Amino acid sequence: MRDCLNHRAGFDRVLMTVAATFLTVSASSALAQDQARSSAAELAIEAAIPRPEPANVPPPTASDIKLDTTATVQDSAKEPAKEPMKADAAPAPDKVESKPSDLATTPATEAPKSETAKTESAKTEPAKADTATAPSAAPAAPATAAAPAAEPVKAASNVPAADQPVADKLKDIIGAKASRHFDRKNERAAIEKFYGARDFAPVWTQAGSLTAAAKGVIARLKDAGSEGLNAADYPVPDFASATTPDALADAELKLTASMFDYARQAQSGRMHWSQVSGDILYPEHPVDPSEVLTKVTTATDASAALDSYNPPHKLYKELRAKLAELRGQGSGPVIDIADGPSLKYTPATKKQAEVVVEDSRVPQLRAKLGLAENANDTRYDAAVAEAVRKFQNGAEMKPTGILDDKTVKALNTPKRDKQIDVVLVNMERWRWLPRDLGAPALGDAYVILNIPDYTLKVMQRGQQVWTTRVVTGKPGTHATPLLTETMKYITVNPTWNVPPSIVYNEYLPALQQDPTVLQRMGLKLEQNRDGSVHISQPPGEANALGRIRFNFPNKFLVYQHDTPDKNLFARDERAFSHGCMRVQYPDQYASVLLNIAMPNDKYTPERVRGMYGKSEVDLKFPTPVPVNITYQTAFVDDAGKLQFRKDVYGRDATMINILKNNRGKDLEAVVAHSQPSYSRPATTLPSGVAVANNGGGFGSSGPNFFERLFGGGSPTPPPAPVGRRPQQQRVFTR
Repeated sequence: MRDCLNHRAGFDRVLMTVAATFLTVSASSALAQDQARSSAAELAIEAAIPRPEPANVPPPTASDIKLDTTATVQDSAKEPAKEPMKADAAPAPDKVESKPSDLATTPATEAPKSETAKTESAKTEPAKADTATAPSAAPAAPATAAAPAAEPVKAASNVPAADQPVADKLKDIIGAKASRHFDRKNERAAIEKFYGARDFAPVWTQAGSLTAAAKGVIARLKDAGSEGLNAADYPVPDFASATTPDALADAELKLTASMFDYARQAQSGRMHWSQVSGDILYPEHPVDPSEVLTKVTTATDASAALDSYNPPHKLYKELRAKLAELRGQGSGPVIDIADGPSLKYTPATKKQAEVVVEDSRVPQLRAKLGLAENANDTRYDAAVAEAVRKFQNGAEMKPTGILDDKTVKALNTPKRDKQIDVVLVNMERWRWLPRDLGAPALGDAYVILNIPDYTLKVMQRGQQVWTTRVVTGKPGTHATPLLTETMKYITVNPTWNVPPSIVYNEYLPALQQDPTVLQRMGLKLEQNRDGSVHISQPPGEANALGRIRFNFPNKFLVYQHDTPDKNLFARDERAFSHGCMRVQYPDQYASVLLNIAMPNDKYTPERVRGMYGKSEVDLKFPTPVPVNITYQTAFVDDAGKLQFRKDVYGRDATMINILKNNRGKDLEAVVAHSQPSYSRPATTLPSGVAVANNGGGFGSSGPNFFERLFGGGSPTPPPAPVGRRPQQQRVFTR
């Protein structure tokens, strides 16, 4: 009995040693990721371990292991040994005689209890389950570890089979060669997002045939000339000859690129306004390529969707129609004026009555000039003479109002090519303006001033509310700038703070000749302790700004105002100021604006005039009114007649030259211009000059001109581009 017990205890120790060795080999096998079962290392280990015959020894149980207190197996091996033993306990004893490789690899995965439960629950064919399941369990862990190296499973594609080859090519091009078709970073990002979201399926073709969207886009690109653009700038690829996936993918992206170019230039212009002059400042309104792609490709009418990027303004659309007429695409008979004697209208004077001549050619002349009223009247009256004068002015002729041989020739043989060019650059300038000129909260109210026509209009709800004549800046350094700003308040009885340009370029040199000139003009000079000077004129009837100033703060320091010099409004050409705009009837203008901004206050011109005095009064608008300063040398008047005005600042000539002689250049790039300076340098005054504060003013130069003019701080100018030397910026004045 003792011998039997000793034999049993010795066997238990051997069994535990075998189990520990079994685990060690299993771990090595798992790390080796399913090495060959019959490796030499495994065979050597198993050969060194004595194995009892299963026929003589029953399989160990859990109670056997608990009763064994003499085993010398290390603690670290106890716990791992339990799992394999449980797994081996399930099969019948006669199946333990598995191959050594089976025993070595069965626990290689260190299967969790759930896997053990699966093994224990097997009821049918235990032998096959032991020999077949055990090897299959071993590769489980290595298979998971090796998953990244395996070929990824492709998700189901939504691309039709016929378009899949093109989609594959698009994916390759967009991923590696997108810059070949798209120069702009935002456009490359847009196509990557757009085509990636649709598995790179083409949008302009289906099974090699053009889609309805593609046909609409192509039609719009080919008709670019009707919008004042150049169709050659938006090439259309030849889809008919694109018969391979490579060619179709290339054509797909080329059409997308042309669509981007069209939308961008239709909305913002072929040239940036900074290319023309430094005295233009309109708000930027660039297109979003992603929005263009989505809008055009999902629209019922792709052509109309792409066309929507052109200006929506009524005056732009009227110019587009007149452009078609100039190109011979319009309807209506051609009207020629016959030769004959000169016709002149003489207005009435105190000594002479009005002289009106009659001529059979006048009805044709009225039709030619767009005078619908009294169309059959043969009298050459004031209205006809004024229309002739405007035509002469637009044709760069002396505006006499006399119908002579030279005028008749100009009327019959207009410089059609030049007129087309003028219309084109005017359409281009409309692209610079905001799409919404007015303030929605005020019924889309806004002010629009046309420099070459010397007129100002107040618009609301698409209708003209009021208009007046204006005086604008002189050509050259005093040209009135083109801008869009908001009028925030009106000043009644304004102080005229003389702009630095006038102070240093005109008044200080005049003081050298006559130290009393400023006193005689009613101007006050202040000199600060740093030597800078400030000149102003107090409110009053003789003030250079008159009785009212209309304030829309801007970096050019210009504004609209009254004037004591009313005689200039009678002239046809009224470019006489230092850059600001003089208004003919400021009291009416003020009441119109105040009634738009504050309709409940019921302002009238009489109420405004009742505020005249010697103290400044600021009337602030709860909602600012947009002010648009434009340069329209070609426009359609209320009678539907195409009008031309003199290119007083040379903007037309500059733009025509840029468009014709700079092909291939990036005209959309922003050209940097120096920013205005509001500082005043120290000055030594000649003796005898009356100084209001005698050096007792501000310790420094005091408030700069912008602050004195509009209040608050001066606008923060954008930083000058690196590599450009700042140029002296002219400052605009009254």
